[in-house]
Amino acid sequence: MIGKIQKLIEDIHSGNTGSPKEISQKLGVSERMVYKYIQIIKVEFKAPVKYSRLNQTYFFELEGKLDLRWKNNN
Repeated sequence: MIGKIQKLIEDIHSGNTGSPKEISQKLGVSERMVYKYIQIIKVEFKAPVKYSRLNQTYFFELEGKLDLRWKNNN
């Protein structure tokens, strides 16, 4: 699940998610699960995610970076 959420976060950063239906096909999950992932990103990570109907993509409303991968400082 974390890998799928990370992929969704990367797509949100790139402004290239597509519609919830398209996301579900990319990630191999149900549309309902896509909405759960978005809710996790919004609530648990406190990320300002919005959806643009015009562009049919999710985006971060404010500048910032959300990444779930471990990065070694060495």
